[in-house]
Amino acid sequence: MGTIAVVVAAFWAMLPAYVPNNAAVLAGGGRPIDGGRTWRGRRLLGDGKTWRGATAGVVSGTALALVQDALAAPFSGTIDLVLPGFPVVAAVALPLGAVAGDVAASFLKRRLDRERGAVAPGLDQLDFAVGALAFAALAAPAWFGRVFSPPALLAVVVLTPLLHVGTNLVAYRAGLKGEPW
Repeated sequence: MGTIAVVVAAFWAMLPAYVPNNAAVLAGGGRPIDGGRTWRGRRLLGDGKTWRGATAGVVSGTALALVQDALAAPFSGTIDLVLPGFPVVAAVALPLGAVAGDVAASFLKRRLDRERGAVAPGLDQLDFAVGALAFAALAAPAWFGRVFSPPALLAVVVLTPLLHVGTNLVAYRAGLKGEPW
């Protein structure tokens, strides 16, 4: 597979992991996951991680993966590209892992005395991708091995920060986020 085909297939496979954070911004608010609890004098996660946002993220990412699964074979035949389908377990694992990765990064940022919205280069851009890939590898190892070859993983590591920064800038300018990162 050529470079462009690898990048397109990697982007396609990661879409269910890219959607949850955006859905959480749109649907967020409500009760914080940590319920206001603290540890060592700091909030566990903060007000930005809510049950509504997490649920919306997982549901929207899973729904997208299932739609992609239905479209993968027809599109693969018409554009001379092999787009991966999604077994149900991978369809759930990718967005669930993305949300879990984002929550874990929030916990880590609170431990590092970073306030909500404070920039953490690298961590902010890859936390959800690492979570999504880890959950998918554990939940659907055969599928993961077929879909995420070393070149596809490299494409994810390069593409994800670029997409993350770009979508956050758009959300900031649209008034959906309080900071552009």
